[in-house]
Amino acid sequence: MHTEAHAYREAMEQMVLRLEMRRYSQSTITIYRYMFRSFLSYLYPKPLHKVSMDDIHHYHHQLVTTKQVSRSYQNQSINAIKFYLEQVIGLERTTYELERPQKIRKLPVVLSQQEVSRLFEQVTNIKHRALLMTIYGCGLRISEVLALQIGDIDSHRMEVRVRGGKGQKDRLTMLSAVLLETLRSYYKAYRPKAYLFEGPGEMPYSATSIRKVLARAVKKANIQKPVVVHTLRHSFATHLLENGTNLRYIQELMGHGSPKTTEIYTHVAQSDLHKVVSPLDKLAEIG
Repeated sequence: MHTEAHAYREAMEQMVLRLEMRRYSQSTITIYRYMFRSFLSYLYPKPLHKVSMDDIHHYHHQLVTTKQVSRSYQNQSINAIKFYLEQVIGLERTTYELERPQKIRKLPVVLSQQEVSRLFEQVTNIKHRALLMTIYGCGLRISEVLALQIGDIDSHRMEVRVRGGKGQKDRLTMLSAVLLETLRSYYKAYRPKAYLFEGPGEMPYSATSIRKVLARAVKKANIQKPVVVHTLRHSFATHLLENGTNLRYIQELMGHGSPKTTEIYTHVAQSDLHKVVSPLDKLAEIG
């Protein structure tokens, strides 16, 4: 058993090393490491070279039926194991087929433009307001706004360079005139050195702090919707669509790899919905 424990540790180290070599994000590495370790705990002390597809299927069956994990958890576990099988020990993809759970499509929560305005009004600290406005005004993920550097703001071309977004892809997004003025006021007050939004020790600002700032603003603005930081990004895309921006352009601004991801906003945009008259209102007209 001692030998198998050593082999398991070595497998974990090889997997992390390969993830780092492929430049996966630290959050992805942490998730894959946790998922793969859980799978190995289930297998122990079975030798790794004797692991079969039945072992993998039985493990995920247990996760679903006994632990009742979410579809997202199950998918992440499958991805971690697939990565080890394909990228670390070099198995052919055709040698295994793992059944994936059917993905539930949930419509994103979106704020109205009036709600976004009310939200910003509640944030009196210029740094906090600039941060939230940057997320909304540029359609950024929380990791992307934290990684912004001062040089990424191009006031001449009115663009913001987003480095190392999802999938380690760089992209350009818009810089609004209102946001630029807010950022200038913030810069004069705080004088960040490298990162646009810095915490102690000139390190990137804390994601936890952003969430707390937003939660306080939502409460003060008396917004009843379940708002998280990503809601501002969803609202950015939806408001662009409602204002007539082409879906393909929104896809580029959001950094979506597939247009299908962007199309979700067509289901929450209200530009056309407002033109539809309810049959209940028609009944009132007849009466």
